[in-house]
Amino acid sequence: MSDREYALGTNDAEIVRLGVQHKLWSAAAFSIWERAGIRAGQTVLDIGSGPGYTSFDLAGIVTTKGRVVAIDESARFIEHLKSRQRILGDTTIDARVGDVQRLELAPESFDAAYQRWVLCFVKDPEAVVAGVARALKRGGVFAIQDYLHYDGILLAPESAAFRRFVRIVADTWRGHGGDTDIGQKLPSLLVKHGLTPVEISPLHRIARPGSSLWTWPTIFIETYAPKLVEEGRLTPAEHDALVADWKEHGSDPGAYFCSPPMVDIIAVKP
Repeated sequence: MSDREYALGTNDAEIVRLGVQHKLWSAAAFSIWERAGIRAGQTVLDIGSGPGYTSFDLAGIVTTKGRVVAIDESARFIEHLKSRQRILGDTTIDARVGDVQRLELAPESFDAAYQRWVLCFVKDPEAVVAGVARALKRGGVFAIQDYLHYDGILLAPESAAFRRFVRIVADTWRGHGGDTDIGQKLPSLLVKHGLTPVEISPLHRIARPGSSLWTWPTIFIETYAPKLVEEGRLTPAEHDALVADWKEHGSDPGAYFCSPPMVDIIAVKP
């Protein structure tokens, strides 16, 4: 997946959006890491690391006694990560530009691997799973957080403008080779490649206007809807209707946003 092909882009606005997103979902990430047993001294693979927000959190957990290998195909994202490393003097993270569908890692060299919202974007998620399975040590864990049914996203009261936006986003995503329902297929793929799922649990949240999580869809609409207009997928009138409808919901005490159904999976290499 090249920078050009990444469905949501790699520009400055997307780097900022990813940072906000990471903060808003960090509690869920730390929770699965704890349940997966990720700890100090381990070597952890951060798959599709993006600008590195997750990588730095993982580095804090493994400490300087451990190591985080962060891989992303976007050179722009990896340079952002390395720039922050230079500022912080970090030496725990090994940041690499690379295709996670073609992992070239030493067999049985990692204690754990983590991915969030990456397998849903790649064209060959099975290749990622196979690569992780090879790289994990015996007893190593693969912690996954990904979409189960993206089209299940919901805004109440029902909004035709928002529903159309979601359909266009999902169609665009699938047009880039992604799978908006990848979570349904992952357990079987893990088993196929010798990994045993020990946890499969739901990850689902509701945001109310004024809550911190309400910022997540808000910033997505602000940054991605104009991109869809530029690409001719969303008309200016549809964009304006979406923005007006979202603003109206934001002042409605009875409104709420339901995140797309997601799944937490922890798999172990026997």
